[in-house]
Amino acid sequence: MGNRVERVWDVGVAGIHRVLAERALLQRARVVIVAAGMEGALPSVVGGLVEAPVIAVPTSVGYGASLGGIAALLAMLNSCAPGVSVVNIDNGYGAAHQASQINKLIAKIR
Repeated sequence: MGNRVERVWDVGVAGIHRVLAERALLQRARVVIVAAGMEGALPSVVGGLVEAPVIAVPTSVGYGASLGGIAALLAMLNSCAPGVSVVNIDNGYGAAHQASQINKLIAKIR
């Protein structure tokens, strides 16, 4: 979609030091897409660290009571972090499209 993308891999609330190590990069972003499974807490953590909109993508990957992504989806929908929106389970394309639209609107303003 023509956007410049920077990826951060293998970060999560279980290793919060890895998220915090990428804080400067996250704070420079115009929009952040956060994909997470298990308990789905990562978008709330990132939403508390950045001013940019956060698009949360619950993933169907997980074990135990993840219920194919429903646990993560419900957690993300209940986030108290400001600026977090949620797409459906495994809908990375929808998140990317929404992020692209945000980027295009910002480019028009500047």
